[in-house]
Amino acid sequence: MSTIDIPRSTSRRTKETIFITKSSRTDIYLLLVTFLLVVFGLIMMYSASYIKAYSNDKSGMAYLTNQAVFAVIGISAMLLISHINYRVIHTLSWPPYFFIILSLLLMVLTLVGNRSRWLGVGDAFQFQPSELAKLAVIIFISHLASLNPVRMKNSFKYGFVQPIAYVAGFAIIMLIQPHYSGLFIIAGLTITMMFVGGTKFKWFAVLGLLIAGLVLLLLLLDWVPPYVKNRIDTWRNSSEVDNDSYYQTEQSLIAIGSGGFSGLGLGNSRQKHHFLPEPQNDFLFAIVCEELGFVGGLFIIGLFTYFIVRGINISLNAKDRFGAMLAIGITVEIAIQVILNIAVVTDTITNTGISLPFFSQGGTSLIVLLAEVGLLLSIARYTNTTNRLKTTSRASTGE
Repeated sequence: MSTIDIPRSTSRRTKETIFITKSSRTDIYLLLVTFLLVVFGLIMMYSASYIKAYSNDKSGMAYLTNQAVFAVIGISAMLLISHINYRVIHTLSWPPYFFIILSLLLMVLTLVGNRSRWLGVGDAFQFQPSELAKLAVIIFISHLASLNPVRMKNSFKYGFVQPIAYVAGFAIIMLIQPHYSGLFIIAGLTITMMFVGGTKFKWFAVLGLLIAGLVLLLLLLDWVPPYVKNRIDTWRNSSEVDNDSYYQTEQSLIAIGSGGFSGLGLGNSRQKHHFLPEPQNDFLFAIVCEELGFVGGLFIIGLFTYFIVRGINISLNAKDRFGAMLAIGITVEIAIQVILNIAVVTDTITNTGISLPFFSQGGTSLIVLLAEVGLLLSIARYTNTTNRLKTTSRASTGE
């Protein structure tokens, strides 16, 4: 049987093998649910977007083709990363951090294509640094938590100040953009990973007071952006506002209600005929419910639930602290986006501009998500390989 280098506690740094051996196993269940999400996402992307594509003098498959290209790139990245030892990222956490900070700064300064959330060269190559920032936060906090496991639990400096200080760079730049939905996700990620990493609960009370004080200061100085206030007021007083302010959410609810239990049938949505703006983006789940009904919507939620359960399982069984933190961070990121997107589409919370993972249009998001799945598969693969090697070793020694 081929073997893999397993890190040992020595005075010198052990050189780790980057590529996993062929004898290691893939988490076939995670791989299957990921493929199902991507395939259903592409099907619903086409169904939701072909009317809009025709109205823009494009081929009916224009949005689908574009998203499919990104899906192929993302799946290729996922399969490649799944065969690489995830621990190599442990030693490469700083360069991505500075690269993404620089990208976010350039994005704010240049406002490429009049879209402050995008960076690139012309229209041929555009990417969204905030999507990479989410992954950078996951990697960096995982790195900190695995370097200082005891100090993170017992030291205010290492358990609270240090992770908050590192994430503050992303937060400040996203406030300047502004990109509040991305900021909200990164904040949720940071707090969750700090808690899982061992940060004491009482220190979160300090963070809560700081956030409350900042919000109060913004309100007193009237520094809340008008469009943010408008969204909140519209959500709170939806029955009293004019139709233009509540139009998108209203059309989303009409789509969901029209679907009923079994839906109008795939391709038969009425709201995508220029009633629901940009149906291929953040409100694509409304089209899913309209065409596939309660059953279809529940099925998609079920797929995401199973994905999250697999991610948690991989985290619990990871062979080291870094792998466990990395897996839970990726899982929590996807869970936050799914919950918030569906909450927005169903008018449970105000419109925040958060996309539905694997479904909503967005090349950067899809590629990064699939790369993150590759990391989950790598953690599972490396864990499975290690466990099997331990079992084999015990059998050979008669234990």
